[in-house]
Amino acid sequence: MITVSLCMIVKNEEDTLPRCLESVQGLVEEIIVVDTGSRDRTRETARELGAKVYEFPWVEDFSQARNFSFSKATQQYCLWLDADDVIDPEYREGFLELKALLPPQTDVVMLPYHIAFDQRGEPTFTYFRERLIRRLSGLKWRGAVHEAIPPVGNVIYWEKAAVSHRKTRPSDPDRNLRIFEGLLSQGKELEPREQFYYARELASHGREEEASGLWEEFLSSGKGWVENQLEACRDLAQSYLRQGKEDLALSALTRALRYGPPRAELCCDLGSWFFQRGDYPTAAFWYETALTRPREDRSGAFVSPDCYGYLPCIQLCVCYYRMGDHARSREYNRRAGTFKPDDPAYLYNERFFHGEEDHS
Repeated sequence: MITVSLCMIVKNEEDTLPRCLESVQGLVEEIIVVDTGSRDRTRETARELGAKVYEFPWVEDFSQARNFSFSKATQQYCLWLDADDVIDPEYREGFLELKALLPPQTDVVMLPYHIAFDQRGEPTFTYFRERLIRRLSGLKWRGAVHEAIPPVGNVIYWEKAAVSHRKTRPSDPDRNLRIFEGLLSQGKELEPREQFYYARELASHGREEEASGLWEEFLSSGKGWVENQLEACRDLAQSYLRQGKEDLALSALTRALRYGPPRAELCCDLGSWFFQRGDYPTAAFWYETALTRPREDRSGAFVSPDCYGYLPCIQLCVCYYRMGDHARSREYNRRAGTFKPDDPAYLYNERFFHGEEDHS
């Protein structure tokens, strides 16, 4: 069985840290907590929970802090978590099984990362992240913000354990933008991945023209990772919609087709574009196409599970109703209910259809 060091970087997390560390009790052999300038009891809390605590001055660079945390590990593998991450109880056995079965020559283990949930607690947004890294692999974190370790060498994907991001309070909304603009002020040229995320930060701050221009530049360079290019097309389309540039939004969505067969997320975006303009037959085509697309969780893509079932079905219910095909409309609502039987939209539609029956 492999041994694991949990390596964390934290700041002012005395309220959330206990939940995280309690979730890994019995799963890791060592806990490393690197504090980057807390003004609360984060350091004391970490020590009380059995962590080895180190201090590292915050220099507006997440990779430097994470690499420092990894440098303090002594076990075979490094596991990283943020303070508002947890390993939920249903994944404990899967994590222990991974520790027991992992071939010792493995460099990187990719685990699902659930970062958004519906009212039933089911993940609505998931992607794989490099989660366990062999300490002596030589792999390092890269990127001042949205940092990552390129998953190279012997990489395996493990789906029996996952990490859930359960935020309890908002983070500093300006932090990432501040870091990017600090890099630019120092004359640093952003790498393609950094361009992609910088554009996202610009858009989230309402700087849409700058964001769309940067996404266009990123896509035109052709240097980005294919998953980031696909996502950039979708992000660019949403930015153009917010700017009232509807035709450019459609062009951005269809541009994504250059990178291969469409994922269900893209199909739903295309369906929405035509739905909003009252072109229900074309919208239905794209929503029905979404239902045929396989999930590609291991591609590294951001996966929205609803796009592979519930969302296209509930939208097809509306499309076919407005096209006058009430039987097919009701059938798609029934199918939507198989994915989310407690969803308010599905239940409302069911009551609506029963009301139509009563008046017929």
